[in-house]
Amino acid sequence: MYNTTRQVLPWYREPWPWLLMAGPVAVIIAGIATVWIAVVSSDGLVVDDYYKQGLAINQTLERGALAARLGHRGELQLSPDARSVSLRLDAAAGTALPPQLQLRVVHPTRAGRDGLVLLRQQSPGQYAGAVPELSAGRWILVLEDMQSSWRIGGMLTVPASAAAILLPDNPG
Repeated sequence: MYNTTRQVLPWYREPWPWLLMAGPVAVIIAGIATVWIAVVSSDGLVVDDYYKQGLAINQTLERGALAARLGHRGELQLSPDARSVSLRLDAAAGTALPPQLQLRVVHPTRAGRDGLVLLRQQSPGQYAGAVPELSAGRWILVLEDMQSSWRIGGMLTVPASAAAILLPDNPG
């Protein structure tokens, strides 16, 4: 006959209860991690004044059109150590270039990482300035005069291997 005597172990020594509890425990841990991430990180894409920003689009288009009429076009080069930039700014004949420009360096998704760079004229059409620390990735560049009457823009990829070309937003 068969031997039917088997040693009975307490429940916590059996593998099946632990295997059945592993799924719900993993879901609880994932839920806590999701809540923590949602609370700690900010959503840089959401703005509070979206209506005002929508109304400002026409002003932005006008500034791009003025830059196109003035013939503004730039070529921005990031230094090898990524701490400074040099800019060559071209303009139509007879257009005076300002002594200072402002360059906004905008992260596409995190507003807290944006920076403003003051560029000073080194020689006619040549500008230079120090930039904040830029992490690897794509950055949006917006170049304006100090009065924000015109603007040109472009993209910069860090680490930079080539110059970034800055053009009017609305060349028409």
